[in-house]
Amino acid sequence: MKPDSLRGRLRWMIIAMLVACLLPLALFSFRRTSDEMAQLSDARLAESAHTIATIIHEAGIETFIGRESMLVPVRKRTELQQAGEIATNESVVGFQVFDHDGKLVLGTVNLMTLPATPRDRSDYHDLKKQHHVWRTYDYVDPKSGYVIRVADRYDSREEIVHALWLDHGIPFLLGLPVLALLVGWAVVRGLRPLEALATALSSREPGSREQIHLPDAPRELRPVLAALNEQLGRQEDALERERRFSADVAHELRTPLASIMLNLESAMSTADLDEIQDSLGGAHHSAAALAHRIEQLLTLAKLEVGAASGSPATVDLVGMADTVVEEFLPVIRGRGVELSRPPERTPVLVQGHEAALAALLRNLLENSLRYVPSGGNIRLEIAQHRQEATLEVIDNGPGIPNDRRHAVFARFHREAGSSGDGYGLGLSIVARAARLHRATIELLDSPHSSGLRVRVSIPLLCP
Repeated sequence: MKPDSLRGRLRWMIIAMLVACLLPLALFSFRRTSDEMAQLSDARLAESAHTIATIIHEAGIETFIGRESMLVPVRKRTELQQAGEIATNESVVGFQVFDHDGKLVLGTVNLMTLPATPRDRSDYHDLKKQHHVWRTYDYVDPKSGYVIRVADRYDSREEIVHALWLDHGIPFLLGLPVLALLVGWAVVRGLRPLEALATALSSREPGSREQIHLPDAPRELRPVLAALNEQLGRQEDALERERRFSADVAHELRTPLASIMLNLESAMSTADLDEIQDSLGGAHHSAAALAHRIEQLLTLAKLEVGAASGSPATVDLVGMADTVVEEFLPVIRGRGVELSRPPERTPVLVQGHEAALAALLRNLLENSLRYVPSGGNIRLEIAQHRQEATLEVIDNGPGIPNDRRHAVFARFHREAGSSGDGYGLGLSIVARAARLHRATIELLDSPHSSGLRVRVSIPLLCP
């Protein structure tokens, strides 16, 4: 069963990796220790054989010639313990000395039944006696020709190895639970920044734009914090746009809807055909205004989410302006307004969103047409410079006083005493489209005696 938490998963993964790393090392160490113990025990046997040979030389070979076999008694550990003496391992070690004829002249009792040893060379042998296997070293003394055999039992060697492994293995086994606790503590401490992040997120107020900051955040967590703060900012922007759009709809649609209802109620409450005609005409006019405002609101909403037409593309301002002007020709003719366009038909190319730029120009023309008197003049100019392209809409309407030009791009702003929709959403859409293209907007004096000159400067971005 997989751990259900990152903390548990990390803890068990670390413990598993430690065991997977330490277990082969322990097995390798066991093998090395066993080999070292075997070599050390064999060296001890050889040293004992040489020591016995030296003693025989010092005592004189004559001491052992012609005598009966001398057997050294050996007592078991249990006998020594019962006698109250120090318990030793006499019964698991022993020696034998053979003369030139292979006769045993000296030895311990526990090796009496071992088979005879070859006399040609010194070597190690494994000999079985009853239920035990003995490791022997047969040393052929070159001076006396005697064969000296020294032996110990394999089970005594295994007891030593087992004792060593108990001494080393028990701390390891006891240390594993302690290691697991320490690993758990380290994992908890290491994941503390995540707990702090979770606490910061749970305590965050809805709608808050304050970024999440963790003091001494680990390096690995900093990109997560940056991405999270960016995502939270985008989410708050989206929620703010949604709230603002709802407020826009409630604000802008209230008056046209009320006007439609009043005109319809007036038409329904009278039998006079002229009054009915006037009321229906007013309702139609209000419905047209309502449709226009809905279109403006949708355009503004699209611009505010940066979805003008997907990725930026190459836009010909001259061609785009021709398309927008064609839409306004019926209105221009009906108002008796003269609209002049640039005589130069060379394309002016910029990188941007064609729908947003068309909405920008459309709203500038709408505002000019709304305030230019009948028979007035509107001039559209498009030019390309070294680092930017400019789009200008110039009219001879009433204009905007200098001290109030900074406020006209606010949402639902209308100049005092203005007729119609005024500068409600139109210039707000213009401002948003300009920001989308990193363009600047200037409200300047018209070259006519009155009016306004709106200049939009769009940077020439490389493809």
